[in-house]
Amino acid sequence: MKKNIFTAFFLSLFCLSLSLFPSSALAGEPTNQVKQTVDAVLEVLRNKELKKPDKTEQRRAQIRKIVSERFDFGEMAKRSLAQNWKKRTPEEQKEFVALYTDLLENTYIRKIEKYQDEKIVYGEEKIEGNYASLKTSVITTKEVEIPIEYRLLREGNQWRAYDVVIEGVSLVNNYRNQFNSILRSGSYEDLVKRLKNKTLKEPT
Repeated sequence: MKKNIFTAFFLSLFCLSLSLFPSSALAGEPTNQVKQTVDAVLEVLRNKELKKPDKTEQRRAQIRKIVSERFDFGEMAKRSLAQNWKKRTPEEQKEFVALYTDLLENTYIRKIEKYQDEKIVYGEEKIEGNYASLKTSVITTKEVEIPIEYRLLREGNQWRAYDVVIEGVSLVNNYRNQFNSILRSGSYEDLVKRLKNKTLKEPT
């Protein structure tokens, strides 16, 4: 059964009012830092003042800020563009990261706002040098389990996600395939145009 990658992605990170965590002895820094992000977003979503219609932009701006601190959209953009990244000038790379970030944030911010008390179970955490993986499972309101793995990179004392794998499907690989397809049949300018118009397919 196909599931929308980003719906599950944001459910897994933000729809966690009934989250289940391993004991503190088992939870390492990657897990703890993801939890901090979850709690911060939930605080915004539960704020009655920010739920008011005239506070929509303020609410979304706060969510974007929290998300950007935990997710390395620059690294995600670079990995999604793959071998074509080095062919771009520094100015083009900067523009591409901004467009990629806008695509993820603007397209899926509304999904975050529709959380329905889904649960998440945090599982195995592995750390190898500056890389880590964190396996989780989202339990939907219909008791369907969706396995999700976060791949994280250490930047200083922070662990930031550079990919999310949902039911074996990598978000970065999904976009990489789309980008490569566009570049094979067209040009980099065509890809930029598509990003500006937000006409890429939503991963499924």
